[in-house]
Amino acid sequence: MIETLFPHGISHYLVGGLLIGLGVALLFIVTGRQGGASTFFSASWSWLAKTPFFQQSAFLQSRNWRLVYAGGFVLGGLIYLGMGLPQVTSEMPAWKLALGGVLIGYGARLGGGCTSGHGICGMASLNIGSISVVMTFMATGIATAWLFKSLGWGV
Repeated sequence: MIETLFPHGISHYLVGGLLIGLGVALLFIVTGRQGGASTFFSASWSWLAKTPFFQQSAFLQSRNWRLVYAGGFVLGGLIYLGMGLPQVTSEMPAWKLALGGVLIGYGARLGGGCTSGHGICGMASLNIGSISVVMTFMATGIATAWLFKSLGWGV
């Protein structure tokens, strides 16, 4: 059964999950801050957009460390590529990836954070709001995948 669900194996998911957990734990131990990717977007816009939403003190005060945090995502990807490890490519058309990115970004703002913030940090701190948001993320994702598959749109 595992082979049908994970045809490329689970080791890269395990290693990735452990590294993400180690990274957010290290961030919390060193800085006392919880990691999350979606707030980086809003904090970054605080440099460019002068609208009140992007000029909130939470964004202004955190944008420097969030820039370093996001740089770690890019650096991690570059290190992975540099190590020559296997890559899994997507057969998904670019427009579907772009649409998915827009919808995920909107949902992250609507949900007050992203899956990394709620799913990793929020759930680890037993935050009831984060637990309910992650349950909503998962239920919506499962229902959408099931619907797309049943309509023959492929997932």
